[in-house]
Amino acid sequence: MTPAIHPSEGALEGTGTRAITIAILAMGGEGGGVLADWIVDVAEENGFLAQTTSVPGVAQRTGTTIYYIELFPEAEASAAGKDPVLALMPVPGELDVVIASELMEAARAAQRGLVSPDRTTLIASTHRIYSMTEKTAVGDGRVDAGELLESARESARVFVHDDFAQVAARNNSVISAALFGALAGANVLPFSRHAFETAIQRGGVGVVASLAAFSAGFESAEGKATLAVIEKSKTRKGWRLKELSVRIEKEFPAARQEVLQLGIVRLTDYQDEHYAVEYLDLLAPVANADVESGSGDAVLLGEAARYLALWMSYEDAARVADLKIRRSRFDRVKQQARAGEARLVQIREFLYPQTEEIADVLPVRLGQWLLNANWMQLVIERFARGGQIVETTSLSGFLKLYCMAEFRRWRRGSLRFQREMKKIHEWLALILAIAAQDYALAVEVAQCPRLLKGYGETHARGEKNYDALMNALLGIRGKEDAAQCFKKLREAALADESGDKLAEAMRQVAA
Repeated sequence: MTPAIHPSEGALEGTGTRAITIAILAMGGEGGGVLADWIVDVAEENGFLAQTTSVPGVAQRTGTTIYYIELFPEAEASAAGKDPVLALMPVPGELDVVIASELMEAARAAQRGLVSPDRTTLIASTHRIYSMTEKTAVGDGRVDAGELLESARESARVFVHDDFAQVAARNNSVISAALFGALAGANVLPFSRHAFETAIQRGGVGVVASLAAFSAGFESAEGKATLAVIEKSKTRKGWRLKELSVRIEKEFPAARQEVLQLGIVRLTDYQDEHYAVEYLDLLAPVANADVESGSGDAVLLGEAARYLALWMSYEDAARVADLKIRRSRFDRVKQQARAGEARLVQIREFLYPQTEEIADVLPVRLGQWLLNANWMQLVIERFARGGQIVETTSLSGFLKLYCMAEFRRWRRGSLRFQREMKKIHEWLALILAIAAQDYALAVEVAQCPRLLKGYGETHARGEKNYDALMNALLGIRGKEDAAQCFKKLREAALADESGDKLAEAMRQVAA
């Protein structure tokens, strides 16, 4: 087996051989240290000197640790009568192999210069674990996965990639085993597949599952050297949505049918299929306005459909409780904890109910009474002081959230539902009125619900900025550059929850 390693200046003076350099970028709990140990083991068992170091990180997510490994043929060192000088840290432009446990880490490696197009084989998992800046953004702060993939592909000499987290999960193992298999399958080290597998066996822990994940990773990586296309997730529609799916195909433009299909699935899950029917009924006039005023690409319909689905599935106490007690969530937590079938997992939720959140799920009159009854608010605050810990894996804790989730049955009559639907109808009516005069401005207004997210104080801040934008719209409509001005205001609102940047942008637009 000939490794795909390019010769360069020797790490050992007087020889033509240099060390093989490998960097592993892995987050806490992903087995990066185990992966480094396996590589060192297979190297030492096959006649190489090996050195490994690690630099832990704590800034992002669970902290990214960089493991650095250098390998040098022991026979050549003995022949030269000298010990090789091996580095302790990776040097940009001097790495033969970079292994990233997540797509963002692969892009960061490329950004740091650790990946070079003339030398480096980059092995990366394409799944995402969002950073704090992505999670806390007011709008959609996610980094485009396609751009990350393109950056990785352009930076590396060879790019081997797959969703190795999913590969490992299918084999009840951890991602380090799948990445070890990908390293073997990429054929970049001078060791046989058997040598890699023997290193796992010598480890003696989780051997069967690790070998299964290794084999799957090996098969995925073997022969791959080009960028793969990340397939879009396919929506599963049950028989209840079949008629709605057909309606979308008949009544709405093909360019926007995908977002509509996703919308009806989301709203049926949130409430019921009748709610999904209402969703399409609300969008029908927007589709007609798009035909009359648009350029044929149905941009207005696409934006309205996207944000209407999100708005109609706003987060209330019933929704949050429903998501926390789903089987899929229990399975996901158990998988993340790497708990086997014989191990018990306890999940404890921290709940801090506020008066407004309780009033939101109550019938309109009762909810309004609660918001006006100061003495009742004091009782609730005293009861909820400091929050509560609810163990959803216990019968009592599960039943508490189950009863809370059942409030979805009466959601249509709740105070929050009536308030949200009133604002939704006002927003749609405004879009239709503006579209006939200024289509570009209508498209910008259609994206305003991006500000409305979460619940409690987060939602209140977003709603305040949303209302400020709607008020500012009155002074912008009719201007020649109205769409550009309003876009500037909306982006300022998304950039700062406090509203300071929006206020500054409003002053600039007014000037």
